[in-house]
Parts: sequence; structure tokens; C-alpha cells
Amino acid sequence: MSGPPLPDFSLEEEARFNGRWPVAGVDEAGRGPWAGPVVAAAVILDPEAIPDGLDDSKKLSAPRRESLFAQLMSCATCACVAAPVERIDQDNILAATFWAMTESVKGLAVPPALVLVDGNKLPRLDCEARAIVKGDGLSLSIAAASIIAKVTRDRIMTGLAENHPGYGWERNKGYGTREHMEALARLGVTPHHRRSFKPVRECALKA
Repeated sequence: MSGPPLPDFSLEEEARFNGRWPVAGVDEAGRGPWAGPVVAAAVILDPEAIPDGLDDSKKLSAPRRESLFAQLMSCATCACVAAPVERIDQDNILAATFWAMTESVKGLAVPPALVLVDGNKLPRLDCEARAIVKGDGLSLSIAAASIIAKVTRDRIMTGLAENHPGYGWERNKGYGTREHMEALARLGVTPHHRRSFKPVRECALKA
């Protein structure tokens, strides 16, 4: 039996045929965790130099993501922006995610004519955009963005774990695992925790 279909370049090629080029894919990493930033990436692929094996970052092993990240940074136009915990707590996670997406598109060295965004809602952009549900499994550009965002955020969380040992961020990347929950109860809330998230807020109130 063959596995699920891999993302392809058909949405991008259709846009290119219709005169809308370049096309950027946009995705985020880290909407659900209790700690750390949410990270968004925008990627414009070179049709003549697309790395083999691009897929939804969640379907790839960490070593494979790292390898593809390095390839993308050398052959594609990429921009990545992290929305800090302060913005998440002030504005809410969706607004912070959309801000990071908008800023990542603004950060591209080449302005896109069309942006393909993973999900069912769109951030405010200065160009045409389409929301693509499960887009990281359909569009190679969005898949590429998912890899850039995921690897960038994982590296951030691994770095934060060095200064805040005990929470397991190098493993759970800030998600609400049992290890993280028990550490919150034992060690308390750090400046990198999202106090607007219920488990963190409840822990902070008990302190």
C-alpha cells in the first residue's frame, strides 16, 4: 500500500501560470505550548531547486527536519519571526500568530504576489492570500515554511531549557506534558511561560 500523498507544487504552478509570482508559503509552530514564543515562517521556493522530501514538519524526524532546514536556507527565500510570550499574553495566541505571519512575509527579500497560508483564517497581508486547510500536507511552499518555523522554535526552546532546567523543554518544547506539569508545580512559573494559558495561570495563582 502507498502512503498518504506528499505535498506538491500544483498550487504554486497554477498561480505562476496565471501571472501571480512569486508565491510564498506561510506556516507557524508553537500555538499550543505553555511556554516559549510562537514562530511563523514564510518561504518562497525556487522551482528549479526544491529539496527532495519536503513534507509537513510533524511527519518528519528531527534529523530530517534539520537537514531540510539547512537545504532550504541555502536555496530558498526564507524569513522567520517569533512572537514573544508578552505579545501572546497581551493579544491572545491567534493574534500573536497572525502578527508573526505578517511580519515574516514583510521580512522576505522578495515581495510575494500570492501567499498560501496554512489554516482556515488569514492574517492581514499587503498582497493576495489564500488560506489552505492542512496546507502543510498539500503545498510544498507551506511544507517548507512549516519546517523552517518548527526547527527555529525547537532551537529556541532547547536554548531556553539551558537557562531553565527541570521543565524538560529540550524534550517537550514547552508543550503541556506530564513532565512539564509536574515541574510547574514544583519549580513555579518562569518569565517564558504563557500566563494567559489556563494551566500556567492556575499555577501562578497558587504561588
